Amino acid sequence: MMYLLGAFAVLQPQGSVALAERGLLVSATLLMFIVAVPVLSLLFFFAWRYRAGNTKAKYLPNWQHGKLEELVWWAIPFEIVLILGALTWTSTHQLDPRLPLPGGAPLVVQVVALDWKWLFIYPTEQVATVNELAVPVGRPVRFEVTADAPMNSFWIPQLGGQIYAMTGMVNILNLVADKPGTFAGMSANYSGAGFAQMKFVAKALSPEDFDAWVQRVKESPLVLDHHTYVPLAAPSAAGPAVYYGTAENSLYNTIVTKFTGPQAPAHAH
Repeated sequence: MMYLLGAFAVLQPQGSVALAERGLLVSATLLMFIVAVPVLSLLFFFAWRYRAGNTKAKYLPNWQHGKLEELVWWAIPFEIVLILGALTWTSTHQLDPRLPLPGGAPLVVQVVALDWKWLFIYPTEQVATVNELAVPVGRPVRFEVTADAPMNSFWIPQLGGQIYAMTGMVNILNLVADKPGTFAGMSANYSGAGFAQMKFVAKALSPEDFDAWVQRVKESPLVLDHHTYVPLAAPSAAGPAVYYGTAENSLYNTIVTKFTGPQAPAHAH
């Protein structure tokens, strides 16, 4: 059900990246229809034309080669493969998740996939949230994605494609929201018992509303540091959104490097 909802959301893009990805999806589908529609049509035509009761159909058991026919069913698919290859090549570079987006300096959001929740750290604003994300409309957002749990995948279908969250690594995803709204965010990689509940709310707010949201988060008395992070990282699912009015700057780097140093857990290697 989660993936089904995500598939419908992909067709309702709310950002330039998601819009380009939908265009690529539609173009590839239409190109494949050039082969699929005639093949399926001919399937029913042959079944009707060469049915046992049709005595007018020619029976040619020794007919083996038709140069024109072979030219058609080899040339057209070959050309479609070439076009799809060109689309894949260009779109791979144009939609590179690490490619910075136009629109000024990006908002940096550090994302940590936990069991089974999402932690968002705003290093410039020095706040953090759990299972709730807010971004300003029209401003590029640079997501720095890692994990402190089994490998996962970070996905906001209406804003852009997914990217993997892995321990000891930071994957970059640049997205932008073109319109205000509330979008579904989810895990796109099975990660255990709480996978189905590993969801979050993504809010695209006007710049003024985003500043007000940050101020509201700062009013929370909760502090996210190395000590309070330990119980937060413990497995739990379907938890409510949590605001941390203060977030320790070095916490994210500690989460990433804990899997790369000499004391890293065995499963990280």
